Amino acid sequence: MVNSSFAQTAEDSVKNAINNLFAAMKNSDPLALRNCFTDSAFLQSITRDKSGKIVAKTESVDDFAKQVASLPVNAADEQIVFDGIKIDGPLATAWTPYNLYLNGKFIHCGVNTFVLLKQENIWKIQYIIDTRRRQGCKQ
Repeated sequence: MVNSSFAQTAEDSVKNAINNLFAAMKNSDPLALRNCFTDSAFLQSITRDKSGKIVAKTESVDDFAKQVASLPVNAADEQIVFDGIKIDGPLATAWTPYNLYLNGKFIHCGVNTFVLLKQENIWKIQYIIDTRRRQGCKQ
């Protein structure tokens, strides 16, 4: 019998890195969350500004970690599906449709796109950009 921890594929390693982020969110653990990212990482969400123009709103990992730390444990539950992972050496991308729940209540859905870097043999998130909507969601 093969020990699955030793037979992990590169794709599985990328999935683990992303799943660690959502576990940190669910556990309201800002240190574990921060450890999922590279030092130069940032996050963006595609939104509309006051005039209706589509823009990318940028957030620092530290600000995101502060938001997560302010939540009770198990309050943030982002449920994702892996719908494509590409890897080239130390670079990986992942496309993950999601539904976000806060305290059990549906908030919104969308898609996350992750860019990860492999640093010292560990996948870290360099960049996340996401969409957010309330219509057309599969709950």
